[in-house]
Amino acid sequence: MKIFIGSDHNGFKYKKQIIDYLRSLKYEVVDVGDKVLDPEDDFPKFASEVVDLLLSSNDKTDKAILVCGSGQGMCMAANRFKGIRASLCWNVTEAFDSRNDDDSNVLCLSAHQLNFEEIKAITSSYLNTPFAAAPRYIRRIKQLDQLGG
Repeated sequence: MKIFIGSDHNGFKYKKQIIDYLRSLKYEVVDVGDKVLDPEDDFPKFASEVVDLLLSSNDKTDKAILVCGSGQGMCMAANRFKGIRASLCWNVTEAFDSRNDDDSNVLCLSAHQLNFEEIKAITSSYLNTPFAAAPRYIRRIKQLDQLGG
């Protein structure tokens, strides 16, 4: 599994820490940016670059992580792409549910509301939870993919 990760200036510090954490667990991590701290950068750019890489990947187990101030902007931007199921997670239960029930493929995190220990716990829950693939979950994901035309 490859993990694509991106952040704006608000999530820049945590992005670097998340990358180090994931690499210590032997995940292959692709840092999509921003590569330098730029207080004037905009989250939609990084969300779209991360999502484009995820969607073009041949490995359907690949995931993405996006970090911005609230997490909301990244989540909104990512969910504009067909086939993306981005979830903003504030705790391990949400992370579990987003994977187990909804087969989320993008984890969005708030740099303003979470500390790094919470981020590690949420990320671990997210990455270690398989999709349950219950018929009702599969049906709902198909319905999501048909929204918006």
